[in-house]
Amino acid sequence: MDIGELLAYKPEQTPKRKSDDDPDTDETEPPTPERPSKLRKTSYDFPDTPTRDQNAAREESFRQPGQAEIEKLNIMRYVETEAADVDILNEAGLRKLVLIFEKRVLRNQEMRIKFPENPERFMETELELHEVLQQLHAIATVPDLYPLFVDLHAVPSLLELLAHSNTDISVTVCDLLQELTDVDILHESIEGAEVLIEALRKQQVCALLVQNLERMDETEKEESKGVHDTLGVFENLMEIKSEVCVEAANQGLMQWILKRLKAKLPFDANKLYCSEILSILIQESKENRLLLGTLDGIDVLLQQLAVYKRHDPATVEEREFMENLFNSMCSALMAAENREKFLKGEGLQLMNLMLREKKLSRNGSLKVLDYAMSGPDGKDNCNKFVEILGLRTIFPLFMKTPKRNKKRLLGTDEYEEHVCSIIASMLRNCKSGQRQRLLSKFTENDFEKVERLMEFHLKYLAKVEAIDEKLEENPDEVEDTDANYLTRLSGGLFTLQLVDYIILEICATNETVKQRVLKILNMRGQEMKIIRQVMREYAGNLGDAGDKEWRDQEEAHIIQLVDRF
Repeated sequence: MDIGELLAYKPEQTPKRKSDDDPDTDETEPPTPERPSKLRKTSYDFPDTPTRDQNAAREESFRQPGQAEIEKLNIMRYVETEAADVDILNEAGLRKLVLIFEKRVLRNQEMRIKFPENPERFMETELELHEVLQQLHAIATVPDLYPLFVDLHAVPSLLELLAHSNTDISVTVCDLLQELTDVDILHESIEGAEVLIEALRKQQVCALLVQNLERMDETEKEESKGVHDTLGVFENLMEIKSEVCVEAANQGLMQWILKRLKAKLPFDANKLYCSEILSILIQESKENRLLLGTLDGIDVLLQQLAVYKRHDPATVEEREFMENLFNSMCSALMAAENREKFLKGEGLQLMNLMLREKKLSRNGSLKVLDYAMSGPDGKDNCNKFVEILGLRTIFPLFMKTPKRNKKRLLGTDEYEEHVCSIIASMLRNCKSGQRQRLLSKFTENDFEKVERLMEFHLKYLAKVEAIDEKLEENPDEVEDTDANYLTRLSGGLFTLQLVDYIILEICATNETVKQRVLKILNMRGQEMKIIRQVMREYAGNLGDAGDKEWRDQEEAHIIQLVDRF
């Protein structure tokens, strides 16, 4: 049905009365008044509109009201109604809308108190409340009005509805909050965003949202969507205000996420979203990392990751979920307290099995081992890894880098960096028998691992020299020493430092190994002083690992190795 034709259609006119000159005219017959149009006139100008005379023959059929005419009138009303709702919300409109909202909230409360056992009596007020909540979405189109919205004290009333007995109302509120806090919208008005977020934080929005999450039944489609919208609100708030990360975690969000991850529910979008929020929570906040350990979060992560020990994720979304768990584990292991929990929870054994199975989880397990064994807090993990025969796992990976494909997400350089970092950490942290077992690996099979080590040295030395040449071509950038050093580190210098550190350690304990290293350098036209230069630079830039006492000891140890080389 063409709406344009319906709008343009005009009812036919009755045949005109005969003129006075017509002899058949009945002078006693009163004049017939002109019949008014049943359709209201619009401002639209449609071509080829039929005239009254042309439609005279069909006037009688049109005059009878029928289903077709009713449909035409309904369409006309719909078009007119839609056209009337295009006005942009202004201050007066917002005040009126908030007033209606407050009245309907109060009316619903009164009816629920008055007729608690008779839902039919208050159901109409809840439909009206739901309707005005939908109308409040218009505020998101004008973020400049957020300060006025807060001044009208609408935020407390809105957040109170999160505890409404009817979960449909609370789900609608979550949807509204998700749209009001949308990052793209908030960036349109920085002032409005600040005012709204501070008002929400003042009303303990995180705690209220978590309480609402606790009662959601995700087997119901609408409530499952409410959970997703709620997580969206948390993500929006944390992106705008990083302080919200700690607030949300302390007000119950992290505990709820861990509980949700453990729940025996089919994998879905909400479980994926939980893993993303957890990764955000502990990525930047040391306080949240410690809280994760206190809530037995390390064990929860290990239990979830154990699923992928022998089985790859079934979908792209599930693979993303697995990667989020690995990233969360890496962030958590930056806290020394969590490394002990990781060790007691047999995390090393799980990561070692993942490396042997050669599934997609191998990439993530390699990163986790690197974080667990690095620095002064990794001593126990390094020694334990040797005890569980981890050397049999890590050195085959050292000798042969797997080819990258679409499923193997780690690049070659990143893969080799993690492997070399793990070996360097063991050389730094292992003592007595474990260290001797590690050093003996480099003398096996006619020093093949020494040969491989020198391949890495030459490969990454070439990368660093190429970057140095580029930096010299841009004299403006040479002055920024820190930025240049970071560029060189990301371009291969960090891996080169790890490789050269391993070379110094193994040469300091075995003269035969040292002679093989010197022989390879001479064959390739390289000099020992290059390794010394790299390691002296490394000793002067140990970063924030460990405390000052450890850094001083490590620097002195590296300088001693350089002098002996």
